[in-house]
Amino acid sequence: MNKTVNQALELWGMTGADYHLVATRENQVFKVTTNEKTFALRLHRKNYRTAAELLSELQWMDAVAKVGIAVPAPIVSMSGDTLHIVDGIQVDVLTWLFGTSMSEVMGASNRNTLFYKVGQQMAQLHMASDKWSTPKGFVRCQWNRDGLLGDAPLWDRFWDNPALSPQDCELFKHLRAKATIDLKLIENDLDYGLIHADLVLENVLVDGDQLQLIDFDDGGFGYRLFDLATTLLKIQTEHDYPFLRDALIKGYISVRIIDLAALDLFITLRSATYVGWNRARMNEDGSMARNERFINRTRELARIFLQH
Repeated sequence: MNKTVNQALELWGMTGADYHLVATRENQVFKVTTNEKTFALRLHRKNYRTAAELLSELQWMDAVAKVGIAVPAPIVSMSGDTLHIVDGIQVDVLTWLFGTSMSEVMGASNRNTLFYKVGQQMAQLHMASDKWSTPKGFVRCQWNRDGLLGDAPLWDRFWDNPALSPQDCELFKHLRAKATIDLKLIENDLDYGLIHADLVLENVLVDGDQLQLIDFDDGGFGYRLFDLATTLLKIQTEHDYPFLRDALIKGYISVRIIDLAALDLFITLRSATYVGWNRARMNEDGSMARNERFINRTRELARIFLQH
């Protein structure tokens, strides 16, 4: 892997720069330090995104960064390109954002204020994305009804997770059927556009008074409520969840209006996506415990949803 990184650094005119691995989830991310600046070099997971999808992601991040939203922005290589293939791996370089993830500062911050700011930043991202005219050839994934509930959803078939009991399997199929009907009835009235799709605490950096959004890997077109639901799902077990939920929503609507009537539906669907996502990761360390958590949470939310 060092060979691939070194070859990539040459393309960006950073031969001999110091680097070390800082993240290895979906992609491998290296922190690169030159004499003057710090960058993030990404080695993308093979066969996850096409070149067109990655170029579109980079164009989107560049556009919102230029209007003042704190997100990583692409760095052009010596040839003027933002994406290269090195040893069969898609590679790009982004500006480095200094800060600490929200998950690490939750205990030492005014939590309500923090989530109010997250809501504001999320709304600003949505607003900036709506004002931006996507360039020709722009393509990103679609977190629409098919992407969530179709035969081949973006994050796999949650109702076919191999760890489901027969009872859970029936429950999740029932959830899928009812959610499909409900969503079909309201989808034309829902706020839809470019979304981050993964605004969990680890993807929000705190740098003084500024919040920064990272990891646009799963960003695409989707329901704006899906972004709110993603953030809320991950904090539902917090002791002050009702206050954090209110703060997030108040922050959001201080910037732009959104109809919240279907928010609980999207929290339930977001939970279900993780049950599907884990299907292809059953052999990873800790995957069984993680799978059990995902299933238990979705079971609870599905039961509540189906009672209405």
